Amino acid sequence: MPSKIRDPKSPIDPLDDPAVAVALDRNLALDVARVTEAAALAAARYMGRGDERAADLAASAAMREALSTVPMIGKVTLGGEVDPTEGLFHIGEAVGNGIGRKVDVGLTPLEGATICAMGAPNAAACMALAREGGLLAVPPVYMDKIAVGPGVPEGTVSLDASPAENVRAVAQAKGVPAEALLICVLDRPRNEDLIATLREVGARITLISDGDVSGAVSVGLQESGVDMYMGSGGATEGVLAAAGLRCLGGFLQGRLMLRNDDDRAAIAAMGIKDPGRILTMADMVPGEALFSASGVTDGALLRGVRLQATSARTSTIVMRSRTGTVRMIDTRHDFTRGETE
Repeated sequence: MPSKIRDPKSPIDPLDDPAVAVALDRNLALDVARVTEAAALAAARYMGRGDERAADLAASAAMREALSTVPMIGKVTLGGEVDPTEGLFHIGEAVGNGIGRKVDVGLTPLEGATICAMGAPNAAACMALAREGGLLAVPPVYMDKIAVGPGVPEGTVSLDASPAENVRAVAQAKGVPAEALLICVLDRPRNEDLIATLREVGARITLISDGDVSGAVSVGLQESGVDMYMGSGGATEGVLAAAGLRCLGGFLQGRLMLRNDDDRAAIAAMGIKDPGRILTMADMVPGEALFSASGVTDGALLRGVRLQATSARTSTIVMRSRTGTVRMIDTRHDFTRGETE
């Protein structure tokens, strides 16, 4: 068969060469880490100052500027505002430098704007990338979730089972009593019945005031000590966590929560025809994904930014589902050089 002859005047498509595509993906992961670092550094300057709006805007501006240098044709499909809001990302916004592969971008420049403004733990900047069409687009509604790490076989837990049944199933899979399990739950009134049930079963609980993404992703990291994540939180955060757990080999199920007619309309506008069904990893992140998160304040997953007069240190986790590579990056940023990278 004759080889394909390329017009020398046309640009080389990296997807034509698998070896080049792999290299670009590897470099792209580090570019994504720099993006979340930039957002975390900007947000950290507003830690404890009581102005969550200013912190959110600063993180968004820094993330947008950093994204403009990333070699990709990106589109925000998850985490942006449905209606354009000044300074914040919006759904459909183009990001990247316009060169490279087409990707879906899911982001939360500052997860936990309120806790950042309070100086409380677990604020972070998070982002996920997937091939075009590879991140489930969900509206800003709540999602009921359950997540476990790679040591638990798929099918062990289900949102159709009771919390007590799920705890006992994970305990059996791990070969430990329920009392040995540590379960992360978002501390909200809507999760009070769940928390009471978990206490009746005898499981240990770690309550977080915010940081839904980090809380769910932590089940995939043995050093976190967290065995399960349960309860309701943001739907956007659920899909972002699913991207992280795809990289780690973990498992997450979600089910959108319909509280009112506005929720139903928002879900229908996204083209989701059966909002009451369980969403699996294959629904939320069907293929290859990259995930990065940088700590703003100290949390279970990451250390927060440590600002000094002329420098700062950031703590970042960046992961690729293709290889299962997990990088923990401790970076020192020197402000006397005039720029950070």
